[in-house]
Amino acid sequence: MAAEQKTLPTGASVAEFLDAAEPAGRREDGYVLRDLFDRVTGTDAVMWGPSIVGYGVQHYNYATGREGDWMIVGFSPRKASMSLYGLQTEGAEPLIEQLGKVKVGAGCLWVGRLSSIDLHVLESLVDLAWVHARG
Repeated sequence: MAAEQKTLPTGASVAEFLDAAEPAGRREDGYVLRDLFDRVTGTDAVMWGPSIVGYGVQHYNYATGREGDWMIVGFSPRKASMSLYGLQTEGAEPLIEQLGKVKVGAGCLWVGRLSSIDLHVLESLVDLAWVHARG
């Protein structure tokens, strides 16, 4: 029996989630990211689970036999760092290298403060991922 997907879209308020983000700097960065992602994707943000702001949906079939839906791009203002999801698409490596101070994980990028990265490059990364997934 396949395990059920745990992180799914919810009806929770993105604004209420961002209003509650701590510390205050993370909250401020969350609103900057929401504006950037809203503008680039042309869609409204949706809460995925209790802590991820996501945009769009894409169905995945994994080599392990698992499948499920996941946001195309998204972010989470976590206490330790900002997590950015869906940006590691084909052709993204040069942009990630130009982004600034980030840590690259298997499924996300981690940013301490948005002031440590180039927001124009981030906008290009979001656009690349969005176009790639929807193309």
